[in-house]
Amino acid sequence: MSVEVLNESGVDLNVADFARLARFAMSRMRVHPGAELVVKLVDEATMTQYNERWMGAKGPTDVLSFPMDELRPGDEAPAGGILGDMLLCPQYAAAQSPNFTRTVDDELHLLTIHGILHLLGYDHAEPEEEREMFGLQARLLTEWQGVRSGERVE
Repeated sequence: MSVEVLNESGVDLNVADFARLARFAMSRMRVHPGAELVVKLVDEATMTQYNERWMGAKGPTDVLSFPMDELRPGDEAPAGGILGDMLLCPQYAAAQSPNFTRTVDDELHLLTIHGILHLLGYDHAEPEEEREMFGLQARLLTEWQGVRSGERVE
């Protein structure tokens, strides 16, 4: 899987860690190994511009996903399929993480998984969709934390 992480946020972050997490989540979701993803870490001003232009919402947000080839888990997509682009705002994530009693790293990891699930067609507009998506992202985050701490995860 090709994962490109661009850090334009002004925050010192380990981009290799984001790439590993993205590949992990994509692999667990059975995304074709030839799929491509771009993760762009941006500042609040940039996120505000994207959020207003594409979502019609005022101010910044934590994550935005822009699917490309509409790949779905387990699809037999041709090699080179583009999963899409995702924007993350580390400053926004840092500001909201205490509300969820998560560390900033955990919040950014959760948002990375959340954005990938959106790229795969998951949504949380309806209660049933929310239960499915949030349950899946919690499971993936727990598995990722286990992998990072050296635990064996099946």
